[in-house]
Amino acid sequence: MKNIISINQNINGFKKKTISVDGDKSLSIRFILLSSLSTGKCTAVNLLKSEDVISAIKCIKKLGIKIKLQDKNCEVGGKGLFGYKFSDNLILNAGNSGTTARLLCSLLVNSTKWIKITGDKSLQKRDMERIIKPLKLFGVKFKNKNKTLPIFIKGTELLNPIKFEENLGSAQCKSAVMIAAIKTKGQTKLKCLPSRDHTELMFKHVLDIPINIINKKNYDIIKINGLKEFKPFHYKIPGDISSASFFIVLALLSKKSSLIIKNVNINPSRTGIIKVLNLMGSKIQLLNKKYYKGEKISDIYVKSKKNLKGINLNPNLNSAAIDEFLLIFLVASICKGVSTFKNLGELNKKESKRLDWGIKILKMMGVRTQKIKNNGLKIWGQPNLKLKKNFVIKNYLKDHRIFMTSTIAALCLGGSWKIHDSDSFKTSFPRFSEILKSLGAKIK
Repeated sequence: MKNIISINQNINGFKKKTISVDGDKSLSIRFILLSSLSTGKCTAVNLLKSEDVISAIKCIKKLGIKIKLQDKNCEVGGKGLFGYKFSDNLILNAGNSGTTARLLCSLLVNSTKWIKITGDKSLQKRDMERIIKPLKLFGVKFKNKNKTLPIFIKGTELLNPIKFEENLGSAQCKSAVMIAAIKTKGQTKLKCLPSRDHTELMFKHVLDIPINIINKKNYDIIKINGLKEFKPFHYKIPGDISSASFFIVLALLSKKSSLIIKNVNINPSRTGIIKVLNLMGSKIQLLNKKYYKGEKISDIYVKSKKNLKGINLNPNLNSAAIDEFLLIFLVASICKGVSTFKNLGELNKKESKRLDWGIKILKMMGVRTQKIKNNGLKIWGQPNLKLKKNFVIKNYLKDHRIFMTSTIAALCLGGSWKIHDSDSFKTSFPRFSEILKSLGAKIK
């Protein structure tokens, strides 16, 4: 059947295998967007060639920026902070990429014409109000029927520096304010909940943008002085921890298996899944640690582990594991005892309603779950869980993480699985299937 994969047997144990995963998606998209604002040719090595990154490239090209992509190497001809060409009736399609759609708006704060930003059906369901609200304070105009795409945006040549309090813990909202600030005369001040800090690290260690970051106990203060042009730069993109996570869980749940994943970005704002799995009793190790342009990188060593235990997870770890909770739910399903997770409403604002889908898949597997107040979840683990039924996964808005998590469940826990929309992983991880097969997975 077209665009459906079948998995009917567990993966065999694999020992002392070494793999690498594709380049970090967050860094790849930020490289494309920010390099276009530099004063010359920027280059990247190991750029992720996923559909989300390609969408970012297409949008930036429509703004008059030349980009050359050859294998995993990329050249972007930056034209400075105000070098974009704004043509009449311009439409920018971000595909499935929320990062691209939201950060594009911040790049367009000085546009002289109305520009339409849109995306696929899944992206059109996602919240855009989180970036519209602060960008309006800069003086940007928006036209939109709802709080979602498509939207029309028109900038201004008289941008106002702002003071803004970000209370969602959204790295995309924070980054949108920061990028708008660099096109603004004066100082923008941002008070924000802790979230991924890739943009801050690029500003400080790559672009040399005047930025002052004050880390408080429960929030950060970020001050940015605008209108400083930045020079061309070279960037070597490490592996994506979100992509690596699928293989971490595969090795953890497969019998007699061990795996090293080389050169992965282990930014502390992204390694929540490692902390959570180690709390459950895994013994994942970080080897050969080093720093590159502010980002922390290492090899990851993981081996199969029995007798994992349920946890009552502190919500403070949610942000650092937000993209990996479907995998965490899967591991919780075979832990001894009850696992409790709280304040996961942000999951239902992703490409699909991931919290709801996580519950749905666990119930299909026969795992007892209970949704609790404030978008929380309890999972009663079954350490001897072995699946024997038929499972069909479809109508999930082509959410790449639902596809890949279902694939890992099928390979580790048994049963006969048919998973629709088998090209959905190309959104973030084009080599996912290829790497699985190199480890011995039987996928039809």
